[in-house]
Amino acid sequence: MSEYNNQGLNGISCKGCGRQDKQLNVFDWLVDVPGNIDETDFVEVQFKNTRKGYYLNSNKIPLEKDDIVAVEASPGHDIGTVTLTGSLVLLQMKKARIKSDAEVRRVYRKAREVDMEKYYEAKAKEQDTMIRSRQIAKDLGLEMKIGDVEYQGDGNKAIFYYIADGRVDFRQLIKVLADVFKVRIEMKQIGARQEAGRIGGIGPCGRELCCATWLTSFTSVSTSAARFQDISMNPQKLAGQCAKLKCCMNYEVDVYVEALKRFPARDVTLETMDSTYYHFKSDILKREITYSTDKSFAANLVTISTRRAFDIINLNKKGVKPESLLEDGYEQEPQRVDLLDQDSVTRFDNAKKKKKKKKPASKSGGEQHREGHQHREGNQQKEGHQHREGNQHREGNHHKEGSHHREGNHHRDNRRAEKPKNEANQ
Repeated sequence: MSEYNNQGLNGISCKGCGRQDKQLNVFDWLVDVPGNIDETDFVEVQFKNTRKGYYLNSNKIPLEKDDIVAVEASPGHDIGTVTLTGSLVLLQMKKARIKSDAEVRRVYRKAREVDMEKYYEAKAKEQDTMIRSRQIAKDLGLEMKIGDVEYQGDGNKAIFYYIADGRVDFRQLIKVLADVFKVRIEMKQIGARQEAGRIGGIGPCGRELCCATWLTSFTSVSTSAARFQDISMNPQKLAGQCAKLKCCMNYEVDVYVEALKRFPARDVTLETMDSTYYHFKSDILKREITYSTDKSFAANLVTISTRRAFDIINLNKKGVKPESLLEDGYEQEPQRVDLLDQDSVTRFDNAKKKKKKKKPASKSGGEQHREGHQHREGNQQKEGHQHREGNQHREGNHHKEGSHHREGNHHRDNRRAEKPKNEANQ
């Protein structure tokens, strides 16, 4: 089982992986090469977030990736994690442009239990220190924001990371902080992107921020990257959580720039027998272009392929105008609604709801008046008809009741007339 864990899948050693939740983690693909560790005595040690250092293992301590070590610091010692050993460390030092005559610090030992207790005790004070230092900077009237605080492993030193738009004179701030926290103070200025990487978060793509997981260098991002990719120039959509342009816009811009070389220029117009067509938009991935008969807005949109566009341009150069932009026997497909369009995405951004417009009357007022008059007349006729039928029904009932009443009275009168006769006979 242990042999399987060390060897990994497809013969790749798992020892080189280490903890993959670290931002600057490097895969040591030479870890299982015999003699790799003996190539150099330098090791790479990582501290909180993006801070790394290269230290000399002069005591020949057997170190592996993820070992927690105590290293030389000024003053005292610091606690970090070994992230790389062997010959790849020399390549990383060259990449970091560390000069050979630079100051070399040493690895003291593997961290002991006492060292870890001090380390955790110092780390527990970082949040409270940051909040209090922000208030101190505000009281001093400094235009800066303290984004993070990092204590050294032995608690004798604290690094304050701050953000500022301009130059800040924090000499008085250092005196106050040293007086309050009783440690040595070091100030380091970082940018908005570095602050977002240190804090972390979830991006609009649903994944963890690139600057907080794997991105190690921050290259400048310009709005031209958005223009090349036909991304809507909406600041709310282009800006990341650091309020700067998203770094991911640089990932695919080279592919779009290369693909646009196979498209006709946007200022070229296409002439047909009916009208002149102007460039409206391009679908770079589909290699299709949409043209409009008007420069400023969408009118009579026609979508054709880049090959067809070049064919029409060549015909126009020869003085020939085709009947239509579409090829013979080709029908325009119905355009689909893009759910990711700017109008669809930002429809919830409007604070005021649009008032519903009243539907215009489909018929004139005279026709509605006549229809209403006819409707009322029809109702009156129906009501009159029902009224007459009801009266006739009631009259019929009264007539029947009256007949029965008269017949009953006549019968009683006959009985009264017969009674005296019987009495006379007696």
